[in-house]
Amino acid sequence: MNIITRKEAIEWIEEYVSKPNLVKHMLATGVCMKYLAKKLKEDENLWEIAGILHDIDYEKTVEIPEKHGLISVQILKEKGLENEEIFDAILSHCGKKNREKNIEKAIYAVDPTTGFLIACALMHPSKSLDNLNIEFIMKRFKEKRFAAGASREQMKSIEELGIPLAEFLLTCLEAMKSIKEEL
Repeated sequence: MNIITRKEAIEWIEEYVSKPNLVKHMLATGVCMKYLAKKLKEDENLWEIAGILHDIDYEKTVEIPEKHGLISVQILKEKGLENEEIFDAILSHCGKKNREKNIEKAIYAVDPTTGFLIACALMHPSKSLDNLNIEFIMKRFKEKRFAAGASREQMKSIEELGIPLAEFLLTCLEAMKSIKEEL
């Protein structure tokens, strides 16, 4: 069960992902996963790497969504990564595997959350993550047409891990603020 560094994971995604917003989404997912791992007393490095790598095949599979996740695992194995926990997390985030472990449940919930929080920031008068608060975020969460592509059900699934939705959203917000220069 080997693992790579954050720097190596970023190099790998830069090799396979050309769209800057997708890279930012993957970095945001990684940092949110790291913060959740800390909260749940899990392996922070493992969770962050899974988050960073989760969409490495996205540009290759955008026209063939049934292959999304499967090609990611293939790419990572070809790169020499052998880590079933990361593979299972990647497969579970896109519905290719049932969510059983904490890492699998977390990545499923985090995936739409990063884009939702960026949309909240863009709607805020300050246009910044820094000035968001839970009242503003929860108000937007309840608006079905706001960031409609961000599945509320998927985000709420974090509660399977015993984390209330508002606490989860604030955890992800704090995580994303910690790397705002990269986002």
